[in-house]
Amino acid sequence: MTTSLVNLDGRAGLRRGDRVVDVQTASDGQLPSDPMAVVRRWNDFRTWATGLSDDATAEAVDEARLGPPVPLPQKVFGVGLNYTDHAEEAGLELPKEPLIFTKFPSCLVGPRADVVLTSDRVDYEVELVVVIGEGGRDIAEADALSRIAGYCVGQDISDRRMQFAGKPPQFSMGKSVDTFGPIGPGIVPIDEVAHPNDLAISCDVSGETRQDARTSLMVFSVPELVRWLSRYCTLAPGDLIFTGTPAGVGSVRDPRRYLAPDDVITSTIEGVGTIVNRCVAGAG
Repeated sequence: MTTSLVNLDGRAGLRRGDRVVDVQTASDGQLPSDPMAVVRRWNDFRTWATGLSDDATAEAVDEARLGPPVPLPQKVFGVGLNYTDHAEEAGLELPKEPLIFTKFPSCLVGPRADVVLTSDRVDYEVELVVVIGEGGRDIAEADALSRIAGYCVGQDISDRRMQFAGKPPQFSMGKSVDTFGPIGPGIVPIDEVAHPNDLAISCDVSGETRQDARTSLMVFSVPELVRWLSRYCTLAPGDLIFTGTPAGVGSVRDPRRYLAPDDVITSTIEGVGTIVNRCVAGAG
């Protein structure tokens, strides 16, 4: 049974299937209640979780109570044009090095949170999100997976009107509006993901499949991204990497298909989970 670290009402929880235990309570205080503090002690958490008996006191998971499993990361990286099929549909050349932008941590919300639309050109982008564990600087590609805590599902919600309002375009604000970073449902440890470099990834909008691909279509794999980023930035526990989105985004469809109030975005990654986010109209 797959386990994950979840944020239940602001407290760290160990999820197994449809049940969850409070980490601090079940560990008799050996581990903290703060999900960020648990991520910083990832190896301790994994050792404890592996040894926890199946009869530990647990409650049913109410996913409406789940917050972002990494609520306050130091850094959130985004990667542009990182799927071959997405670059093809956009009519753009494959990048020779990773195209990096940032998402502000304040945009992060939980796996069942509403997405507040800021214009009539807000787009969806399902993404595999890497959660850094040990981190470090100048990490070799061969060592990269050992520095990762796990994966979660993410949506890089993007206001294309804001993103392309000027020349040259800017990415960070249009992708960092409050609620534009749903992640979850929890952090699945990387050693519990059967094929971490080749996972099915999909996005449905109100029951219609818009994106359906595999992470093996990435231009730069997860180990390559960790190596490249760590050349320039010291990766810290809990840092997030939104690793790019496959083909099917609304902005390059003909006709274009943006999100509308009451749309429901369902984002699924094999072995990692599903997040479901309803769109609501913003003020004005």
